Amino acid sequence: MMKMKHLSLLPAAAVLFAGCMQAEPKDATEATGPAITVYNENFGVVRDRVPLDLSAGVSEASYSGVTSQLEPESVVLRDPSGKIDLSIVEQSYRGDPVDQTRLLQMFEGQTIDFYKTVGDEEVVVKGRVIRAPKLVMAKNPRGGQYQKNLEPIIEVDGQLLTRLPGEPLFPSLGDDSILEPTLSWKLFSSKAAKLEAQLSYLTDGMSWKSDYNLVLPEEGDVVSLTGWVSIENNTGTSFEEAKIKLIAGDVNKEKAQPPQSQMVYARAMASDALAAPEVETKKFDEFHMYSLPLATTLRDRETKQVEFVRAEKVQTKKLYVYDGFSGRFHGGRNTNPNYGTNSQPDVAIYREFKNSEENGLGVALPAGKTRFYRMDSDGQLEFTGENTIDHTPKNETIRVYLGNAFDLVGERTRTDFYKHPSRDLIRETYEIEIRNRSEGEVTVQVVENLFRWSNWEIQNPSQKFEKKDAQTIEFAVTVDPDGTRTVSYTVEYTW
Repeated sequence: MMKMKHLSLLPAAAVLFAGCMQAEPKDATEATGPAITVYNENFGVVRDRVPLDLSAGVSEASYSGVTSQLEPESVVLRDPSGKIDLSIVEQSYRGDPVDQTRLLQMFEGQTIDFYKTVGDEEVVVKGRVIRAPKLVMAKNPRGGQYQKNLEPIIEVDGQLLTRLPGEPLFPSLGDDSILEPTLSWKLFSSKAAKLEAQLSYLTDGMSWKSDYNLVLPEEGDVVSLTGWVSIENNTGTSFEEAKIKLIAGDVNKEKAQPPQSQMVYARAMASDALAAPEVETKKFDEFHMYSLPLATTLRDRETKQVEFVRAEKVQTKKLYVYDGFSGRFHGGRNTNPNYGTNSQPDVAIYREFKNSEENGLGVALPAGKTRFYRMDSDGQLEFTGENTIDHTPKNETIRVYLGNAFDLVGERTRTDFYKHPSRDLIRETYEIEIRNRSEGEVTVQVVENLFRWSNWEIQNPSQKFEKKDAQTIEFAVTVDPDGTRTVSYTVEYTW
């Protein structure tokens, strides 16, 4: 059986998505760090606790440490106990990063110190920030507007400079809240209260992906499979000891770019034996949720990787597929006699396995890259190909294209073509030759696409074939070592 990692319950926080929130069990209140749910569409839900000391009526509060890509309209602030009738009268969000320009703007009209080197001496001069540098819109004489940089104006010893007289030395801000993205509120409470409110919001800049490593022995087709999840945090904020969940599935979300500074008015929502830890997986709505077992610190611009699935003795099967001409039927008649005569020689290699309990799997596998390795005679792993898989539920078959076979060659030849001069009829004959230059017997699936019209009939096939769909047939061609095998058939189209 394949083991999935296990996660204890998250704190009493909401599972928030698209304005909906689901309360977590009340006995999960012991966790103190933030909780994060990451979607593989480059966004996430952040849930944290905010200590509030409210007076009866309107109080002011702020919270620093939210992300710089927060969506202000998605903010939910609530009393998880449901005892306090809490309302957000006004909310302001400041997410622009503080840099030298922003600090100069904050101290506009004030006198600060500037550090500079004069010869071998280090000196400090005082200068009054008459105007901080800023970007403004200006009118173009030819019409329209353009952005223009206004230079700083600094007064030093009664003289005005249009440049900084040195490196600015800014006084303390009292606290560092302005250095981080911040939410500020005017809150209304019917009575005075102290509580830990629950904050939830959507943010861009988070993503995750899965990767699978499949190792084959020197001989045989049984693989050991290991799956990893990689979580990326590019939100501009680090999260200490966070509980992390991952959602796999194609979740629709409108792409919007919120302004860096925004004021919104909103209503707060009232509440309604020792072993390695394992990732827990479960169905969540129409998607699948994976919960990481341990709280982890996720720093800004960091990629965190966790093993989430491991399975031994997964039976796979190697397939060889020759699709000599990949033309398809697109709904209209194709009577061009030159179409379908070209041929390509490559025989594709696929590796296939069933995602079932009987095969050691049987769990929801999120989309990701699969890498195959084979053990060589020296006991070293050698890379044999990779590709991506889509989200795959249990009991489905996974087929991965890994490249083209070196010792197998295909050749497809049209040997006859006939178009009736008065009837709506085309008849053509093909021969497909498979050459096996290896030392072992191989079976190649020869795919033939019936591209000219929807109404067709196969005549005189050299061996049995399987109809795969309305426009495709397939021959299973077994070729001896260093041998050649040819199949042929005639197809007649009428309309």
